[in-house]
Amino acid sequence: MTETNPLIVFTPSGKRGRFPVGTPVLQAARALGVDIDSVCGGRAICGRCQINVGEGDFAKHGITSTASHVSGLTKVEERYDKIRGLPAGRRLSCQTQIMGDLVIDVPPESQVHKQVVRKEADTRAIELDPATRLCFIEVEEPDMHKPSSDLERVYRALHDQWGIDNLSCDLSIISNLQKTLRKGEWKITAAVFSRAPGGGNRLVAIWPGFHDKLFGLAIDVGSTTIAAHLTNLSTGEVTASAGLMNPQIRFGEDLMSRVSYVMMNPGGEKEMTTAIRAALNTLAQDVAQRGGIELSDILEVVLVGNPVMHHLFLGIDPTELGGAPFALATGLAVTCPAAELDLQLNPGAWAYILPCIAGHVGADTAGVVLSEAPHEQDEIMLAVDVGTNAEIVLGSKARLLACSSPTGPAFEGAQISSGQRAAPGAIERIRINPETLEPRYKVIGCDKWSDEEGFEEAIASTGVTGICGSGIIEAIAEMYLSGVINQDGLIDGSLAERSPRIEPHKRTFNYVIRAPQEGGNEPLIRVTQNDVRAIQLGKAALYAGVRLLMDKLGISQVGKIRLAGAFGSHIDVKYAMILGLIPDCDLSKVQSAGNAAGTGARIALLNMRARDEIENVVRRIEKIETAVEPMFQQHFVEAMAIPHKTASFPQLSKEVTLPPPKEVVTAGDDGSERRRRRRG
Repeated sequence: MTETNPLIVFTPSGKRGRFPVGTPVLQAARALGVDIDSVCGGRAICGRCQINVGEGDFAKHGITSTASHVSGLTKVEERYDKIRGLPAGRRLSCQTQIMGDLVIDVPPESQVHKQVVRKEADTRAIELDPATRLCFIEVEEPDMHKPSSDLERVYRALHDQWGIDNLSCDLSIISNLQKTLRKGEWKITAAVFSRAPGGGNRLVAIWPGFHDKLFGLAIDVGSTTIAAHLTNLSTGEVTASAGLMNPQIRFGEDLMSRVSYVMMNPGGEKEMTTAIRAALNTLAQDVAQRGGIELSDILEVVLVGNPVMHHLFLGIDPTELGGAPFALATGLAVTCPAAELDLQLNPGAWAYILPCIAGHVGADTAGVVLSEAPHEQDEIMLAVDVGTNAEIVLGSKARLLACSSPTGPAFEGAQISSGQRAAPGAIERIRINPETLEPRYKVIGCDKWSDEEGFEEAIASTGVTGICGSGIIEAIAEMYLSGVINQDGLIDGSLAERSPRIEPHKRTFNYVIRAPQEGGNEPLIRVTQNDVRAIQLGKAALYAGVRLLMDKLGISQVGKIRLAGAFGSHIDVKYAMILGLIPDCDLSKVQSAGNAAGTGARIALLNMRARDEIENVVRRIEKIETAVEPMFQQHFVEAMAIPHKTASFPQLSKEVTLPPPKEVVTAGDDGSERRRRRRG
């Protein structure tokens, strides 16, 4: 050790250097490029630059480190500890001076580019590096002998104290600057946005004195629901989340009906744009209230959505997306002031919209790609966002392909006789006894199975109202496993002799899950032959899209599968595979990705380099249009069978015994019974 220039080693970075005795640890960290957070610029106001001083002999570094090798606790630290609390052993690096050799640990919460683990099932983390940051500065007061404007001195302070150059701002900042400076006694907090079009740094907001509230919104604008996540840009934590139904539903339940509304009603796109923007403002107010912040604390918003939603919230007429060649007005990422989207946040807030991939594969799919990162995988990954249209991405770091497939609304409970959206009272899980054909089921809002004691009392307030998307998938898969339907999806009428659950209905048969309770108002819940056919059509369309992409890649097997979206979050992946919704794969490598589109939006919100990443990745994704591919129809027909007419499922067969082909009894045109055997 050199008495005048002790050695300091920072962990976990391993960066080291010698500095004169009396050098603040924060100053040494900055000189070495060590990642230590500080909003206040070393003035002991924010408390984010906390460190731990190593104790003991560190043979690896060749030094002895001890608390006696730093200066004592300062009055400023004592005051901070009294007001906000300082964990035992922690010091503020801006107040701690180097007095001897040191090993200094920078805890994760004190790192600027801290990693935020986004979910337990995935080791991928978000590196915190937002496009907007707060800078507390002390501005030189005006001096008649050194004439300069207040704005010039603010820019100079940002340069001298934070190393920020190439600054600009709007007139609204300038008009409020002098009052803010004087109210703060020449100390202000400035918010700087570094991703404005044209480059440079943008001064977007100012507060008198010290201000440390910096938030952003990650929003997934779905055709049915909109989800918003209020995120702390300093910590990466989601402070509050909220969702609401998309008010555009009154113009049409599906996307094409909304495009048709625009075609049939001049100015209809303006109505829908107004409706969606009003909904976004309602959500912003909701999450701000839940998070205990002001709307003015929200400085950024990142949005994703399918192409039609993307165009409508941007105020673009979506008519061209209603027919071939499905041309986007823009598929490029958009960065603009949030005020241009009528968003009532901080007046200086900026909005970023992820790029679209193709006319039917939008910014929401780009969010899924950013979230699940198939472009970083060595093995082939299949990512599917299941909705009225299924957006499909397949590939690895070598090559990525994408397409959309028209699955229809059946997976969301629509066009199903007893179908409904996921809500309390809806059947979401079901098992069928293969011997008795009796069902047992669970409904949303109740933890008990229907054959458990106390079930009827537990559901008394909601009743059993219908069956949601995950429930109908399990119901049909269980009907197949128990022999109620065969591989072609035909309900076996001969089983009516064994169970009253099989009931004749016109020229087909139904499977009754729950009959109305005596004296009650509950509906009859059953699965009809038409319900089975609707699910077959949807799953065949999805599988055919996947198979088409597999053909293009020249593969017969996928390595891992991610199911995204609300439907994908709740479905049991085993039943999805039994049905033939997805191709065969090791079930341990098939996972729900949750709202991956929303997670992608949050990643782009928290890490500005992720925006460059997804923009580059989208440019190299190959888009396949299923409508013009001659093999799509053949794949579709073969995928109508359960799980598939020709494809084998060796991985699934390790987990489940699939039934052999069987004859079924159906009703003839004259009402007589006839037998049909599955065609091999």
